[in-house]
Amino acid sequence: MTKTYAAVAMQLSAQSVEGCVDRAEVTDQVCAQIASVTEAVRASGVFIQQYGGSPVKIAVLPEYLFTSYPGRISVPDFAAKVAFDEDGPEYEALGKMAQSLGIFIAGNAYERDTHFPSLYFQASFVIDPSGNNVLRYRRLNSMFAPSPHDVWDKYLDIYGIDGVFPVAKTDIGNIAAIASEEILYPEIARAHALRGAEIFVHSSSEIGSPLKTPKMIAKQARAFENMAYVISANTAGIQDPVLPRASADGNSMVVDFKGNVVAESNSGETFTAFADIDLAALRAARRKPGMINSLSRQRTALFALNYAGETHQRANGLIEVNDIVTPNRDYFRRVSEETIERLAKDGLI
Repeated sequence: MTKTYAAVAMQLSAQSVEGCVDRAEVTDQVCAQIASVTEAVRASGVFIQQYGGSPVKIAVLPEYLFTSYPGRISVPDFAAKVAFDEDGPEYEALGKMAQSLGIFIAGNAYERDTHFPSLYFQASFVIDPSGNNVLRYRRLNSMFAPSPHDVWDKYLDIYGIDGVFPVAKTDIGNIAAIASEEILYPEIARAHALRGAEIFVHSSSEIGSPLKTPKMIAKQARAFENMAYVISANTAGIQDPVLPRASADGNSMVVDFKGNVVAESNSGETFTAFADIDLAALRAARRKPGMINSLSRQRTALFALNYAGETHQRANGLIEVNDIVTPNRDYFRRVSEETIERLAKDGLI
């Protein structure tokens, strides 16, 4: 077990594939960008050690780094043109990247699933130094994209609850992924922590600010309340034909298990959010009784009944008589509006 090593949150520009004419061109652009990112990570690791840091064992990449977000393209069209296949050339290139660098690579991409051919999911992944994908987490809370919860019964039948909240037990610690704004939802991190997660890799594309944004506050909270490291990589802007480029830029960070920000980037492409991960100290703290041991003091059974109902967003919204429904983009807004109406009617908001 590697006890102390460096982790780096690579703050890089997301590349939109909106201008690509077909899937082949998307794949070519993505693979070329992976090659470029490989060299950026390699050079960053060399500098970190020259600076006096520990050897880098894991690099976290930003949210949808290689494609940007879907926009208004239809769900099936985006799946067909852009979403990665689990055994496709994009993941093969990412595996070669991890092998070439000899480190873990964590990132985020949209991907297809053969069990749900008309949909796509946003997935966070971890690839080990051998090039193997050791973790695949599909984002559960998303405002404008399909979620495993939308096809919940079938998804559980196929993957089980361990496939919903996967934790990769590796020689650099137990790793779990949190996607983008899911950092705002304490239940996501808690579910992973209850399965042994010690390190949260967080790929994001968010507004950077000198002020404390909700996500910045949440990163520290998720770290403290679960006694876990958070390695959060933000985009350094998005190369997009519509948005101003720096709309999602800055504030990549590493947060320690006490909730302290130990490294943070300014704006632009940079590797400066790097810090040591001290597994021995984390594990010692988790095993020490005390008021600040928030993980051991949590009485989870107290809350089971409150979470058992379906008063909020309901499962299986894309299943009708055992068939998967292909949603249009307006579906996701309607679900949100209907949920708010139901909560208001029940006097809950």
